[in-house]
Amino acid sequence: MATCFQLRGCGAQRLSLLPLGRGPCPCAGYLGLSTQPKPGLALLRGYAQGPAGLPPALLRTDGFVGGRWLPARAVFPVYDPASGAELGKVADCGAPEARAAVRAAYEAFCSWREVSAKERSSLLRKWYDLMIKNKEDLAKIITAENGKPLKEAQGEILYSALFLEWFSEEARRIYGDIIYTPAKDKRSLVLKQPVGVATVITPWNFPSAMITRKVGAALAAGCTVVVKPAEDTPLSALALAEILLHYAADSVKRVSMELGGHAPFIVFDSANVDQAVAGAMASKFRNSGQTCVCSNRFLVQRGIHDSFVKKLAEAIKRDLRVGNGFEEGTTQGPLINEKAIEKVEKHVSDAVSKGATIETGGKRHRFGKNFFEPTLLSNVTWDMLCSHEETFGPLAPVMKFDTEEEAVAIANAADVGLAGYFYSQDPAQIWRVAEQLEVGMVGVNEGLISTVECPFGGVKQSGLGREGSKYGIDEYLELKYVCYGGL
Repeated sequence: MATCFQLRGCGAQRLSLLPLGRGPCPCAGYLGLSTQPKPGLALLRGYAQGPAGLPPALLRTDGFVGGRWLPARAVFPVYDPASGAELGKVADCGAPEARAAVRAAYEAFCSWREVSAKERSSLLRKWYDLMIKNKEDLAKIITAENGKPLKEAQGEILYSALFLEWFSEEARRIYGDIIYTPAKDKRSLVLKQPVGVATVITPWNFPSAMITRKVGAALAAGCTVVVKPAEDTPLSALALAEILLHYAADSVKRVSMELGGHAPFIVFDSANVDQAVAGAMASKFRNSGQTCVCSNRFLVQRGIHDSFVKKLAEAIKRDLRVGNGFEEGTTQGPLINEKAIEKVEKHVSDAVSKGATIETGGKRHRFGKNFFEPTLLSNVTWDMLCSHEETFGPLAPVMKFDTEEEAVAIANAADVGLAGYFYSQDPAQIWRVAEQLEVGMVGVNEGLISTVECPFGGVKQSGLGREGSKYGIDEYLELKYVCYGGL
């Protein structure tokens, strides 16, 4: 499934959105500028009925291309992972629609790149304002299709909107350079220009934020965008487009990939144990362990190991509550689908069969088939699956180590390197380990590191480029050198 956004430019702007299919071409939607819809073509709209309490005006199911909402020949269902209820059937488009979206995006790019930085800034700011205005409804859609607790969904919407605010400001700060050379009759300039049509593929665990973090930067740079959201959570993407269409109808292949990680969480003997436990809870169990920067391997030094495991088990039992994301007090919603549950079960079963001890949790939760108990394992060793595969669920496996060198070697043994965390009160050790960890982002005595203002991205096989921050816009710009002679 995917989605096409089309922001039409300057005089009579529109938004256009196309859900594209799960078939052989994983295609998507596009964001850019283009022409008015052809005369005489009716505007067709498809809405999902959805469960009570969800905003019907934002639950879109059809594609929106060339000024029209268009149904597809086929559809696929979107489910609430908590209850299994069907939220709606979304247009399942394929390769022809994808090619059409790219063509439309390119046509739009030809005019969008000429729009002033001030106008691009104003458009992104308007989108931010609309997200804030509709934040409660957008959060409900996330909880319904993703399952995360409503409080977390509300936090994601704010986080998502802040990327639009940030890049609305960065749009006006894309500067070039003038380089003075020895030649008196020449001037050398460096210009920054948009790369063209960008293709964006986003995951289901942050169905809103992963769109705005990429699309905001691309639009600010002057690019148009083809977006492919995850088939498990397409409704959030469609809703983002709908708020612009409904409330702002008069508005307007380079690769940057974040491919996940296998984050280590190291606790050294000098660490404050209570702080480390609090950081572990925040880093591991947000969105039920389904974030790409969740801690996946807990490495705890021998002198502090037993105390850490005991306090972490107590915190899990005391502070985490499994339930439906719409219920007050829920901290752990369902996993996204049956396959996700099966992977957690497989990792727990494998670890126990090889000598690991279940400190708490360890099985499916009685609340429903897609719910799993927050689980803590001790006596974990390197030969277990959870030690070298990303679980992407509420499983915290703890390995014991003796020396700093050993911990760093284990942490760096993975072929991915998105995020890493460690707790220490030794200043010299903090600098050594921060520099030696082979990851793109490091949390030192901190379990939550993502913020709009700082670069998000990894090394090794965790992806290319950076998102967010002043560096995030660089992925959508090319440098052009101009030599002006004969002066």
